[in-house]
Amino acid sequence: MNYFKTGLLLAALTALFGVVGFLIGGTGGMLVALGLAAAMNIFSYWNSDRLALAAHGAQEVDERTAPELVRMVRELSQRAGLPMPRVYLIDNPQPNAFATGRNPENAAVAATTGILRTLSYEELAGVMAHELAHIKNHDTLTMTITATIAGAISTIAQFGLFFGGGNRNNGGGIIGTILLVVLAPIAAMIIQMAISRSREYEADRIGAEICGNPLWLAGALGKIARGVEHIPNESAESHPATAPLFIVNPLSGRNMDNLFSTHPATENRIAALTDLARRMGLGSAGGFSRPAPTGGDVPRGPWGGGQRPRGPWG
Repeated sequence: MNYFKTGLLLAALTALFGVVGFLIGGTGGMLVALGLAAAMNIFSYWNSDRLALAAHGAQEVDERTAPELVRMVRELSQRAGLPMPRVYLIDNPQPNAFATGRNPENAAVAATTGILRTLSYEELAGVMAHELAHIKNHDTLTMTITATIAGAISTIAQFGLFFGGGNRNNGGGIIGTILLVVLAPIAAMIIQMAISRSREYEADRIGAEICGNPLWLAGALGKIARGVEHIPNESAESHPATAPLFIVNPLSGRNMDNLFSTHPATENRIAALTDLARRMGLGSAGGFSRPAPTGGDVPRGPWGGGQRPRGPWG
């Protein structure tokens, strides 16, 4: 189903790309834009994950450079029945994470240094399980390609404004270009919204099943949301089309790019996870807000530990 949805998405974005080209340069502009869109669709299918990781300066890590994080992802992947994804770290103080890749065999998960410093081991396991759920559901293909093409639509609209529109003898061309600078990014964000909200709830549910405790992810979401409110993510602000990739919207809202939210309200996600934990008999509504226990009181997780290991987050 997600491959079908991705096909429809690519067709819609290609059509939008063609309209942008027509309004900027007439029939010739439309043909050029459609040609570029076709080439971009092929390129983004194979390379959108690399573009997303590069946009945020992600660096690949292994068991030598981030041993406990990599081991955590490996054990959670085994529980999820997934191949081991590549693991990346992003040097960014904002707590956040995302997954990318065209299929489970070519997937990657990325976490910021801020999230490693902010979350407990159990909470980080909940976040990584959420990202693995996106991979398991094949959400990452749709999300990453959308981010790539939405960014391109915004760029071509601004490019058209810079050159004043293709029909220079007709004020409508310039007006159309000005409108496109505003409407094209919004149109792309509307398409992003259409695929964002339900998939986050589903990834939360499946992620909770993978890690074994919905409260771990619920606690993580609360901490991440508070961190996002106070810590800007400059790379995300520079590449706002990548915002739907993250577990919590990384944008500050100071720009028009954050006019539409690409994620469900965090409190609603926490409430859904808390309700799931209650139905599983794992805790009360407020359980996730208690400070993480230490030492021998740490619940046994999918990594099998009774003592909380010290990870790359200290």
